[in-house]
Amino acid sequence: MKQILSTVLFFLVITGFSQQIPQKYFVAFTDKNGSPYSINNPQAFLTQRAITRRNAQGIPITEQDLPVNPPYVTAVVATGVQVFTQCKWFNGVTVRVTDTAVLPTIRALPFVQSVIRVSSYDSKKSTGGDQKFRLEESLGKTGNHVNRSAGSALSYDYGPSYDQIHLLNGEALHNLGYRGQGKVIAVLDAGFNGADTNHVFDSLRANNQILGTRDFVTPGGNVYIAHPHGAEVLSTMGGDIPGQLIGTAPKASYWLIRTEDAATENIVEEYNWVVGAEMADSVGADVINSSLGYTTFDNGWMDHSCADMNGHTNPSSIGANIAASRGMALSISAGNEGGSSWTCVSSPSDALEALSIAATDQYGNYAGFSSPGTVNGSYVKPNIASMGLNCYVAYPDGSFGYGSGTSFASPINAGMVACLWQARSNFDQYTLRRVIEESASQYSHPDSLLGYGIPNYLNALTISQVGVLNKSKTQAYPNPFTDEFTVSIDNPITGALEISIISITGNIVIKTSRTIVAGEGNTFTLKNLTTLTPGMYILKISTGSNTEYQHVVKIEK
Repeated sequence: MKQILSTVLFFLVITGFSQQIPQKYFVAFTDKNGSPYSINNPQAFLTQRAITRRNAQGIPITEQDLPVNPPYVTAVVATGVQVFTQCKWFNGVTVRVTDTAVLPTIRALPFVQSVIRVSSYDSKKSTGGDQKFRLEESLGKTGNHVNRSAGSALSYDYGPSYDQIHLLNGEALHNLGYRGQGKVIAVLDAGFNGADTNHVFDSLRANNQILGTRDFVTPGGNVYIAHPHGAEVLSTMGGDIPGQLIGTAPKASYWLIRTEDAATENIVEEYNWVVGAEMADSVGADVINSSLGYTTFDNGWMDHSCADMNGHTNPSSIGANIAASRGMALSISAGNEGGSSWTCVSSPSDALEALSIAATDQYGNYAGFSSPGTVNGSYVKPNIASMGLNCYVAYPDGSFGYGSGTSFASPINAGMVACLWQARSNFDQYTLRRVIEESASQYSHPDSLLGYGIPNYLNALTISQVGVLNKSKTQAYPNPFTDEFTVSIDNPITGALEISIISITGNIVIKTSRTIVAGEGNTFTLKNLTTLTPGMYILKISTGSNTEYQHVVKIEK
């Protein structure tokens, strides 16, 4: 009876004070009116490196880049909540609320557009320990790679890490001197435990290649005492111990950004991810690697579905598209849900502008845990594949072993993206991404398991010397445009054509229909586009069951 009574009393306490359980909410603002920041003075919120990257790619700085309005933040704090992060691309703040009675007060503020709950602190995983990276842990420290590089004419003695770079022909770029020098990679992950002491990163520390850290899960926290997953990921790019482990970009510089709370799964982590991508942009990163993915969440009510994985719907996918529109290249894990009831890639790897990375074994065979995707016209997910089964990685205690997951396939690729971009520094991120896809093993026949296949980075370097091949059947010109542009479609089928212009935030701003006739020249001009604000847009062309996407950029007249 005493035990039963205790249980009843506990239930009454919990239900009676449920509004006191801390929750997180995203507060979206209506505007940035009266901001002390201006697009005419970007140095106030972007580093010179970030500005230079944008200028080199012809990317305008817009109001979306302005920080959220400080007086708005101050007014929200005055209601008694704690502001955790500020998100300029979504124009809002994530707040921690201990008493939900304050929410009507926040919603009543004249500049508040919406308030949505983004975390569940009664999470079924919150006391269950680390669940996010169970695959990497369950398959870790196993494998049997032979050192096939010792004594060969290579720049590095790769040791057991040879297979993972050789599959991409990455050693060819290293031999040419392209090892990531001058490129900055932002690593968005769950923590970097031991990265400040692990000897595999001695070279990074000695040469000041770790540019800084930031914790968006626990603001002000120390990423070096958080989860080890990010450090393991980093070792596949930045590791540098000859004969043991050489990363794919050992001479690149790195920002280490914590956005993931490994013990729980809440959609607030997607908002953290966007803020992390904003920081990567502002410090001038060239490449983002993210070995994170979002599908379903604790307690179910925030869950995504495969229908949501369309490239521009989920918060992190929208953020990824914005990040790419700022001139960064994104390499993102496709997910480890192969063989499960989840039958598609995860966000943000579904983003239209990101490279979604599937996993293979050392011979290029599909790894069964790698999430399958979809092929629909020019929308191919995953985009490419890299070795993700039994990769050689460094552990926080200084030992080495084997880990599996698209978590490792993505950074192995991301390092090579940096090396290729070093070699072709005049490329924009879109051209770089296309060259990588065009170098891949099944570019002419992509499938839902490996996308365009395994890229060959020496071939990508060669392709980029002679120009980028154009696989698309549609053209948009002029691009950039001011008031109008024309869409040209070759060899169409007879039937309905749907043209949509989608903002980088995922909103359809213009949608129109036409009729096309097979065998005839089909060109359509979209006029009177003066109402569109300057910036990058996604052009979606749908003909029957085929869908293609292209970039178009609006500039000032």
